[in-house]
Amino acid sequence: MSAAKIATLISGGGRTVLNLLECIRDGGLDASIAVVIADREEIKGIQRCRDVGLEVIVITGPDRDDRIDAELDRRDIDLVCLCGYLRHFRIQPHRTGRIMNIHPSLLPRHGGRGMYGDRVHESVLASGDRTSGCTVHFVDDQYDHGPVILQRECPVVPSDTADQLAARVFVEETIAYPEAIGMVLSGRVVMDPRDENAEGINQEA
Repeated sequence: MSAAKIATLISGGGRTVLNLLECIRDGGLDASIAVVIADREEIKGIQRCRDVGLEVIVITGPDRDDRIDAELDRRDIDLVCLCGYLRHFRIQPHRTGRIMNIHPSLLPRHGGRGMYGDRVHESVLASGDRTSGCTVHFVDDQYDHGPVILQRECPVVPSDTADQLAARVFVEETIAYPEAIGMVLSGRVVMDPRDENAEGINQEA
């Protein structure tokens, strides 16, 4: 059986993609990153990904969704991984349960439209939460929503800045995303398309 083909979508620095690539090259994931899709030209992740040999394409404009769908179909992509992608992703019916996202908080706390990057960590600090972490979830038609695949936690230190908390959370992200991708690709966890509220996951033995 050939390795699963993953498409990664970025809006920023691309660190999550590089982490996934490292896991693949180390043998931790039976997959390949077939393409990196960026939503604008002026982001660091484009060159970072190209520097390690990944194909990167930039898709912008009012027909963005149609062009992304065409690229995914043309490449016969098995799994779409949002890696700091800040735009709403249109889900075609045949991709239900084949699109994942990672968010730098313990959803449903500190998620939703406009909650990304330092905004998330600042919200965690302002709330007084003693624990933060990351959430990997299937993507539905709402921001930072959909069935949770797994979460990893880390402590919030009283003296934390947003940058310090972000660094601690990212360590957990580097573990959580590859693990969750492996669970989905192996069929151990699947999104139940019959669940109209997109809250259900079937876990296979």
